[in-house]
Amino acid sequence: MANIKPLRGLRFNPEKVGDLAKVVSPPYDVISRETMENLYKNHANSIINLELGRQSGSPDDEIYRHAADIFHQWLENNIFLKDQKPAFYYYVQDFNVNNMPRTRTGFLCAMKAEGYQTGNVIPHEQTLPWHKSQRLKLLQYTRANFSPIFGVYHQESGRAEQILANAAATKGEPDIDLIDCLNERHRIWVIDDEVVINEIIKSLANLPIYIADGHHRYETASTFAEEALQKGETGCDYLLVSLSNCYNKGLYILPTHRIIEKCDEFSLERFLSQLEKDFTLSPIQGNSKEENLNTLITKMEETGKTTPAFGIYGGENHFYLLQLKNPDAINHYAPEHSAEWRKLDISILHGLVIEPYLHIGAEELASEGYVSYARNNYEPVETVDKGDGILALFVNTTQIQQMIDVANSGNKMPQKSTFFYPKLLSGLVIHQLED
Repeated sequence: MANIKPLRGLRFNPEKVGDLAKVVSPPYDVISRETMENLYKNHANSIINLELGRQSGSPDDEIYRHAADIFHQWLENNIFLKDQKPAFYYYVQDFNVNNMPRTRTGFLCAMKAEGYQTGNVIPHEQTLPWHKSQRLKLLQYTRANFSPIFGVYHQESGRAEQILANAAATKGEPDIDLIDCLNERHRIWVIDDEVVINEIIKSLANLPIYIADGHHRYETASTFAEEALQKGETGCDYLLVSLSNCYNKGLYILPTHRIIEKCDEFSLERFLSQLEKDFTLSPIQGNSKEENLNTLITKMEETGKTTPAFGIYGGENHFYLLQLKNPDAINHYAPEHSAEWRKLDISILHGLVIEPYLHIGAEELASEGYVSYARNNYEPVETVDKGDGILALFVNTTQIQQMIDVANSGNKMPQKSTFFYPKLLSGLVIHQLED
């Protein structure tokens, strides 16, 4: 199993910062420039000061050195308080999807950062070098985790969840209770009873942890731990994680649509003609843009229950439903990958559409600038209509069991294959590596 343990977390001091909702934030990699500026303006002690340096135009090292200076100033001024006893932090998120209320539970803890070769922590997605380099610099200067990575474990009995829920019920009111900027509720109970903690650890024995969100930060932490070990430093091999059961009814994944930003000598007519080799193409037109989009998404979901299906928007209210008619085609494209990998909609989309006909392969994806990503259905259409993209490709949601099956097969999905929702807030609990 992955090595987990309790931690003495740092938490914002309400007497110093007031409303906690104003100092926490969504993760650094999902906020827009506008949201970031609002976070800076709303409170002088916003966690965004530590997660993202504001000195635009400054060298990277200067940005992260400044973040470390701010962090240490806040520690000296008691902006943060450290819990007296090591604890697990029971984390409950209440949110809505399509006007349906949902609740996801999990717990924050410290987990050992180690190489994937041990099999204790299993990835499912490719990473990009640049993002890891930036997270590494932040970790090197601050020696702290300001936001957790998200991991899932596979426990059908739900034993660990029940232990945590009982402990929280016994304790009563949560230690943190706030509504964030997206009107989602976040509650945390500090569980520091050693008997309860040991029961949870025992209940998760022999279970690996699958990284759901935060591959870049996990690999960064593993690299940092190796560097520290070579220097003879101790206490640097654990990082902050939030763990949820993959059977949790609140575990929800949003689809991540692709927006093609550039493609040399692109012709929509030629592109559609090329797709007919392996796909059935059905136009969806005749109504308003919004109606056509909604029809496309509905048909994709229905068709996707039996065969891989995608959506295309080529501008000027031209929508198309794409349905795979040649399941063997992906076998010829990627024979080196596992059967589980080849069944993925995302693999089929990249292997039979994006790479062969748009000429965007692994190298182009890694360099960025070719493909951008969207989680709601309207953004891709708006982006193409504004001229900031030439083509939008819609996908169905990747299921949690598909993610686990691919991870167990030893393969990794293309970047941005999953988008777990809601995101974990940054700044609720902070982990100092020395602890």
